[in-house]
Amino acid sequence: QVQLVESGGGLVQAGGSLRLSCAASGGTFSSWVMGWFRQAPGKEREFVAAISWNGGRTTYADSVKGRFTISRDNAKNRVYLQMNSLKPEDTAVYYCAAELRPVITTRPSFYDYWGQGTQVTVSS
Repeated sequence: QVQLVESGGGLVQAGGSLRLSCAASGGTFSSWVMGWFRQAPGKEREFVAAISWNGGRTTYADSVKGRFTISRDNAKNRVYLQMNSLKPEDTAVYYCAAELRPVITTRPSFYDYWGQGTQVTVSS
């Protein structure tokens, strides 16, 4: 059974940094596309970043491009999201997700497994 567990969220001041981590178990992590999404109160879940199975390709939402970096360590079954220059509008619950098909997509419905989320709060 596939399980994804996020960690690393917290409260940070605007301009600060956080590094989210997602630990995967129960499947062939090294073959999955991995994504990060976020959901703010009263808003729909939105795409943040995704990475191909070998880390060779990444894609980002325009709102985080240049500030966030997604990476993965297949030996450790982990995917990371380094978030720099954080803004109050980045406040949300952040979720990692796994897509079993080898195609990077920004659509939440294409992802097969989800973590429980970790809260990120950026104060102004």
